[in-house]
Amino acid sequence: MRTIEVVAAVIVDGQSRVFATQRGYGEWKDWWEFPGGKMEAGETPQQALKREIKEELDADIEVGELLRTIEYDYPDFHLTMLCFKCKLAGQHLTLLEHEAAKWLKQEELHSVNWLPADEEFINELQLLKL
Repeated sequence: MRTIEVVAAVIVDGQSRVFATQRGYGEWKDWWEFPGGKMEAGETPQQALKREIKEELDADIEVGELLRTIEYDYPDFHLTMLCFKCKLAGQHLTLLEHEAAKWLKQEELHSVNWLPADEEFINELQLLKL
């Protein structure tokens, strides 16, 4: 089984809300996820995350601590996802690839249908001091 390694931004605002995005394409269309994507050759996870957020949201972020590494087996591949706590470097966000987005309070995190790999992290994320 092939392995795909990705980075994900758990973007938190000053009110401890988490930014969630809804996929607008592919097999998992309409499911929710943390924004991010694949690393390119020679990139650190932090560099990849900044590039991916710029490409997906036209936003600049500050990448903080690694919150969790998720290992998840989808039917066709194994996913390794590095989840970093991030914050916006400005107020600008534009959805360039996603169908929708929401700022969710920690107690609202279960109000959307997360991708399976992301869902594994939600219960833990609700307990963290963000």
